[in-house]
Amino acid sequence: MYSYQTSPGVPLPLGATIMADTVNFAIFSRHAERVSLLVFKPGEASKEAEIILDSKLNRTGDIWHIKIHHLPRDRRYGYRVAGPYDPKGSGHVFSSAQILLDPYAQALTGGHQWGVPYRRHNPQSPESDFKRRCAIIDNEFDWEGDRPLNIPLKDSVIYELHVRGFTNHESSEVGHPGTYDGIVAKIPYLKALGITAVELLPVFEFNEMESIFNDPETGRPLKNFWGYSPLAFFAPKASYAINGVNGNQVREFKEMVKALHRAGIEVILDVVYNHTAEGGGNGPTYSFRGLDNTIYYLLDQENRDYLNFSGCGNTFNCNHPLVRNLIMDSLRYWVIEMHVDGFRFDLASILGRSPTGEVLANPPMVEKIAEDPILAHTKIIAEAWDAAGLYQVGNFSSHPRWAEWNGKFRDDVRHFVCGYDNSVAALATRIAGSSDLYQHNDRRPYNSINFITSHDGFTLHDLVSYNYKHNLRNGENDRDGCNHEISWNSGAEGETANKKIIKLRNRRHRTLAVILMLSQGAPMLTAGDEFGRSQDGNNNAYCQDNPISWLDWRLAETNKDLLRFFQLLIALRKAHPVFRRANFFPATDAVGEIPIRWQSTNPGSEDWSAETKTLAFFLAGNSVGANVEDNDFFLMLNGHRRLRTFTAPSPPSGRCWHKIIDTAADSPNDIFVEQAALPLSDYKIKVAGLAAVLLISAPIS
Repeated sequence: MYSYQTSPGVPLPLGATIMADTVNFAIFSRHAERVSLLVFKPGEASKEAEIILDSKLNRTGDIWHIKIHHLPRDRRYGYRVAGPYDPKGSGHVFSSAQILLDPYAQALTGGHQWGVPYRRHNPQSPESDFKRRCAIIDNEFDWEGDRPLNIPLKDSVIYELHVRGFTNHESSEVGHPGTYDGIVAKIPYLKALGITAVELLPVFEFNEMESIFNDPETGRPLKNFWGYSPLAFFAPKASYAINGVNGNQVREFKEMVKALHRAGIEVILDVVYNHTAEGGGNGPTYSFRGLDNTIYYLLDQENRDYLNFSGCGNTFNCNHPLVRNLIMDSLRYWVIEMHVDGFRFDLASILGRSPTGEVLANPPMVEKIAEDPILAHTKIIAEAWDAAGLYQVGNFSSHPRWAEWNGKFRDDVRHFVCGYDNSVAALATRIAGSSDLYQHNDRRPYNSINFITSHDGFTLHDLVSYNYKHNLRNGENDRDGCNHEISWNSGAEGETANKKIIKLRNRRHRTLAVILMLSQGAPMLTAGDEFGRSQDGNNNAYCQDNPISWLDWRLAETNKDLLRFFQLLIALRKAHPVFRRANFFPATDAVGEIPIRWQSTNPGSEDWSAETKTLAFFLAGNSVGANVEDNDFFLMLNGHRRLRTFTAPSPPSGRCWHKIIDTAADSPNDIFVEQAALPLSDYKIKVAGLAAVLLISAPIS
């Protein structure tokens, strides 16, 4: 066994840090009795060295540390940690038989090929079961002056995508499908669409082969496609890189971020700090469980079982001071070293639970993220619920920095475009920025991330094409996934050749898009919705690494009229500040103008009754803010399944109404560029069932 020159090392920073001709290793474990560092050559199963850390020389408080001199940078490492084993008593589950990952590892080895188990030399070695190892990363990178874009949230259009699913279909025609580089290759498309930020489903390292289910149709094992099962909070997914060995995944991720920034597009990460891939008591031990189980996880105080507020077997102990530090270090790393622009926190309500699982009034973790000076200009977005029924939309945090996925926006818009009763009043509140949820505590309309679809649930196409989920291929007998999608199939379940039904679906698809893009708040679009992607009615495609989840780029041509509609609609939003207010609507503005005037079908006549299904509103362009002039707009929404006639209010003096959008019209008359909008002489406007019509004011020529 090779012998390296060592010295005691230092306790900070945690992880493996290159220091001149040495590498310093530091790891936290309060209750460990013995810690040793294992060093491996690339590709070799057997260890090259195992260095036992002296509890007097190599320990400062609860941090174990050591420096290795002249260590080749290609070496991999892991830890062996010994201590008490008393899972039902003290809750400790130390085992010296296991080799553990460093929670601060910036890259893992052994998983660079998606879906392919990694094999090393000498598989009979006692260390061969240690499949993933930690790499030593030099963070030198030429950013070429790259700086955060800091696009205001009110001006953002967020595009949620999956790194692999975005370009893995053969129709993507990119050089390296399913990779970070694949996203770079699609930058011209993203710019033409008009989005301002990509929100990437989890890129923290995870094991896609952990699924226990098989596809009943093919018999093949299913995969953890989405990746909500983190192994390491600092390490980008190696198999999303072209060459994810020797830490190249870090460089390739940075190259993607730099390219997106050059194109004016921000990068937001969907981050999972609420649980880990270790699962419950019967789950594997990769890292946290073997380092200090009682600190990293929420445990029942009596029987020491894992508390499961995540639905994934364990819950991370986010409000323990040590765990808070870990999460903050991870967030800062992604901002400082990887240049990301924001985070969407999966099941963020867990960030507000105490070490015993109770809901805290002022969670330290939530406040710490909002007040951190490094993250001061970083977008922070909460999925304001958890898997145990805690639903905090509108009151996740009183801090004005926190934005939220607005689940109520999603549900209220769906109700209306399905033609439900008692939906108009709620819809108006959502369109106006959800003041009922966000006006208190100095929050703004842009604290609401408006969305109708996301990775979780139906696509926009499926929302208007299915009444029920169709999840049999997930291998769980259709038990998984939400049973209340608030959808309507428009007259037939699934695909159909009925032209009348297809026309209605197209109309509703566009109407949903109009409401999303013209509401106050920050809109989020799910990748592929802009050209009608379907998941065949699967509303929980977390395990589908196949065309169900991959974007079929042929649809961009097949449904080019729909894509054009989205492009022009996004451009319309970006061109007009009246749709991107920084403040909620006052009753009147400084000059007595009413900035938004609601009506049913006739001016001055509001109707908020349960049976009403028509809603329209006038937006005053001169009421956006100081020194801001914009056009006036009038939007009509018909929630009935049959045509209704609306009367538009008179436009301001010297101006007339032009029709710019009609979601019931055939392309290209469904949406116009402003210069080509149709002037109207009659302000009685027919709006088809479940359609939207938008008018814009323009000077009389």
